[in-house]
Order: sequence, then structure tokens, then C-alpha cells
Amino acid sequence: MTKKILFYIALLLIFSCAKDEKKPIKDAASIEQKEETTLPFTHIELNDMSAFKPTAKNWQIVGNPVADRVKKGTFTSTKGTGILLNTPNENTKDNLFTNFEHGDIELELDVMMPLESNSGIYFQGRYEIQLFDSWGVTKPKYNDIGGIYQRWNKDAEKGKEGFEGHAPKVNAAKAPGLWQHLKVIFHAPKFDAEGHKTKNAWFEEVRLNGMLLHENAEVTGPTRAAAFGDEKPLAPLMIQGDHGAVAFKNIKYKRYNDTHIKINEAVLKIYDNTVKQIPITHLDSLKLLEEHKTDAISPLENMGRNDQKVLVYSGTLNIPTTGTYIFDATVNGSTVLIIGNDTIIGMNADFDMNTTKYEKVNLKEGNAHFQLLYNKPFPWRNGFDLFVEGPSMQRYSFLKDGTSILNKNNPINPIVLDVKDTPLTQRSFIGHKGVKRTHCISVGLVEGMNYTLDLATGSLLHVWSGDFFDATQMWHSRGEHQRGKPMGFVVSSHGDLDYAPLNDEDDTWPKVSDGSFSFKSSGYTFDVQNIPTFSYKLDEAEITDRFVAASQVKRGLERTISSNSSITLWHKIADGTNIKPLPDHTFIINDESYYIVIPEHNAIKTVVRSSNGKDELLVKIPKGNQTFKYRIIW
Repeated sequence: MTKKILFYIALLLIFSCAKDEKKPIKDAASIEQKEETTLPFTHIELNDMSAFKPTAKNWQIVGNPVADRVKKGTFTSTKGTGILLNTPNENTKDNLFTNFEHGDIELELDVMMPLESNSGIYFQGRYEIQLFDSWGVTKPKYNDIGGIYQRWNKDAEKGKEGFEGHAPKVNAAKAPGLWQHLKVIFHAPKFDAEGHKTKNAWFEEVRLNGMLLHENAEVTGPTRAAAFGDEKPLAPLMIQGDHGAVAFKNIKYKRYNDTHIKINEAVLKIYDNTVKQIPITHLDSLKLLEEHKTDAISPLENMGRNDQKVLVYSGTLNIPTTGTYIFDATVNGSTVLIIGNDTIIGMNADFDMNTTKYEKVNLKEGNAHFQLLYNKPFPWRNGFDLFVEGPSMQRYSFLKDGTSILNKNNPINPIVLDVKDTPLTQRSFIGHKGVKRTHCISVGLVEGMNYTLDLATGSLLHVWSGDFFDATQMWHSRGEHQRGKPMGFVVSSHGDLDYAPLNDEDDTWPKVSDGSFSFKSSGYTFDVQNIPTFSYKLDEAEITDRFVAASQVKRGLERTISSNSSITLWHKIADGTNIKPLPDHTFIINDESYYIVIPEHNAIKTVVRSSNGKDELLVKIPKGNQTFKYRIIW
């Protein structure tokens, strides 16, 4: 809570007291990291099986699992906690049910599929999100990972028993044996007082590894192999145990009721702001254009694309439940929200859509007075969104119509770069772990493998596959955001300097040059296939760096680094919470969950070490002329 105020104080004073709250755009990411942006999830603690109904021994709690990359459906694991593992056999293959029941639910977890394995998560034990080793599938179907499995009519004509399956929009599957992040927002079917179904179940959102697979996908009844044939408002979650091996960790959820903060009574005052007053310090100096009652916060109904106005809503809210709420606002212009005697959102300055303000507040059940100001002083700048999340209340827009899209009637057509018969390169700003990098180049290869380098540090930032590059924020209109964006699901690397002259393998890896050595880009050249080679100088040492699509794997890049140096150099390949050596010169990076494969090389020494709370994978490059390769597989 920012401050207590007396509600009878003039509104203009409330607004002026917040005018210094704007933070520079470059600090927006760090601000969000420090703020609480969501209410906490309930975590399933995987110390034992107490969160689940009694089941067979195919389910167990273990330590680190490792999937065999050659043998189908096979795990090895260590004793420990934190991982839920299913290893079925012909005699032991029970499904697993949670002790809790759910209706509407938001579920997040990490899942690992071994080679060619098959499982599924059944919401309410009835509606399945498929889990499958779908790595490299070009045209995913309902039975690939993230698909909504089809329903089944055993009495239908042979070959036509299945119906209503939903294929994922894209295949976002990682390689078998890698952790993958799944997020699902599910809504249970709705029933009237007599128990008659009034609305089908639906999946509001399904995401795998950050990629949207489904949006508002309806299911008219239980899918195939469901535990129950009927439909209920509440039922347990079920994980399929009779098909194949699978591992889970970091399981968390939020259960929701269908509740919202209601607006009982409100008055809207609309002021002319062609004088471009921002921050609002003298509201009474602006001309009042109109005043009327309203039952919704509807900026788009009262604000045209080129208008310059101030909207001020005041009235009464009905708070459904006593507890903690989080409001978040994003605005092109300024906004202030007051509930009771408290300023919830104080953004009375010239903000843009790069900055989101979050505020946590405790509210009591019942009626509360509110005031909301939205100031749009410039005709060419549009955008205002205000969201709220509360106890058992899913985050939703407090506005009847948000304006974050420049014009709802004329949405932006994305500006994308597509790779066809020759590789593409594009210079841009790129976001990496909350930081805007300004000296980046992204490369799209014809095989569908893509990557981004930071030329200032020589560091690999991102790898991804599929579609290449979204330049909308760079080239649309004035390009306010000035950032390019990878179009596929992204695996991010460490982002530190890729090369350094360490005294020994115990030296701390430098994030930037500390002045003891210099590092700079020498540019890049293209071969006849338009594939770039990047050149750098570290003091007098010369380094070149080249990427091509890895052969004989479904998704991967092969990186070739050459050096000519009078001193020993070191190359940092990766860091993570845990780096585990596997057979065949392979390492699994568990922080981002990808593989590094380093062929055996007589002159090159590979080191896995712990430093500053992380594991690091380094390569020692002897002086002289050296060339080595490794593969990044995800």
C-alpha cells in the first residue's frame, strides 16, 4: 500500500502526489522482478506420496531422473525427493489421482518424457492433455504432446470411433529426456441448480515451453480412456500410469471460483485534455465534456483513437471475499486507482506500455468506494489495461475493454521475417533474461534452426526452431519498443562473455571485461550459402564462430569455434542449476534443459565446475591454432 489518504482531499492533489513514480524503461524488468506480480500457487510437495490417493508401486518419489536416449521409455533415477516418477510394467501400471478435487484450475508443472513414451494428464479425471515424445514431429496431431485427446464412441463405424480431438497449434516439444514446462488453464463444465449441464468444459489456455498450443478449446464430454464417463463440477486430477514412463516436478496449481469485483454504482466524468496536461495537477482547469452514470469501466466506448481526454470514474465496488488482491496496470499516458482510502495504482506521469505497475492490497468483503482516472493526452498514443487477481479469483481485466492493442477495430498485422531458400540475418535489440541487449544479430537457417548472438560479448543468447523473427515492435509505426522477437519457443544461454583468459579453472568467470583484457567484434562474413562467420579479438587473440544446422538430429545447431592465440583461452558453453555429464560426451543443462554434445578432442579440455551457486560448463582452449565443435540439442 503506497499511502493512506483522506478521501475528501481534492482529486488533483492525489494525482499530483504520484507524479514522480515513473521509472526509466530500462529498469522496468528489474522493477517487475522485485514486485509481487501474482498471488501464490499451492505447491504439491514431492517429499512423499501423501498428496495422492493410494496407488501401485509404478509411482514413486525419487531424486534426479535420467532418460536413456537410446532405449525406449527407460529411466534411471537416484534416491531422493522432488521428482514424481512413473515406471509401469505389465503387472503394475495404475493411474494416479490427487487428493484434492478441482473445478476451474490453473496448473503448471515440469514434465520429462523418455524416448517414445506416452502419458497424459486428465483434468477432473476426464479431459486429457496428451503427453508424448513428439520431438521433431512436423505436423502435430491430437495425440502429440499438448494435444487435447479425442473422444471415443465404441459403437461408431470401425475407423470412425474417435472424434473431437484438438491438435496443438505448433509442436513445441523438446528432445526426450529434457524437462518441459506445461501450463494449463482449465474450466470445468457448469451446471444449474437441478444438475443439468449449462456449459461444456473448456481449456482456456494450454502452453508448452511458453508456446500457445490451444486457446478456448471446448470439450463436449470426457475424452478417451477417462476414469469416469459422467461430468461433475468437482473431481480430482488424474495422471495416466498405464501407458508409459514419465517424470514430473514443480507441480503447482490455483483453484478458482467464478467470482469478480462488481461495480454497483458509478459516475463517469470526461474532460478535454487537448492541452496535453500530464501529470494531472489541475483537473479542475480542464473542460468537463460530459457526465453520466455507468455500470462498467469502458474506455473504448468513450475514447476514440485520436482523442485527448481524461476519464474519471467514481462509485462503489462490491468486494466478494476478504483477502489479498493484486492489481496491475499498463498505460500509455497516466492512471490512478483509489479504493477506500488507499491509492492502489499511482501512475500519474508519462508512462508507456513498456512499464507495468503491480500493487498488492488487502480488501474486506462488502462495498468500497473507488475512483479511477485514465489520462490520454496524446492522439497517437493508445493503450490502457488494468487487471486484478484475488482469493480464488482468476486474474481478469477490470476494464470492459482494454486498449493495449493500438486499435481493436484495426489490429496490427505482424511484421515477420520468413526464411525460405537462403539464410537471413537481422540486427536488432533483443531481450535476454529481463535485459535489453543492443548489439544483437539473429540468424535464421533454411533448415529451420535459428539463433541470436550478442556481438558486444560474443555470447549466444537464444536458440529456437521453426518460424524466424517478429520485427513488429521495430518497424510498426514509430517502433516504440525497438525490439526484435524470436518466433518459436526459445532456449536461452547464459549471456555472459563467451570467451575469457582465466589464470586457472578456479577463476570466477567475468560478466564484462574488468579492464585486464579487451574484447571486441571484428565483424562477420558470409560464405556462398549466405551462412555467416563471426570474428572477434580478445587482446591479440583472434576467434571465429560459425553455426550450422546439426545433421542427423531432429532439432539442433552445430557450433564451430576457431582460435589463433599466444595464450590459453577459455570458452563458457553453459551454466545452470545443475550440469550433469551423460555418456557419449553429452551434458544436460538442467536450468534451461538442453543437451550439449562435445565430440572427443585431444587438445580441448572440458571442465564442469560450481561457481557462485551455479554449475558451469567450460572449455579450455590451448594457445596456438585450435578448432573444435559442439552441438546444442533441444
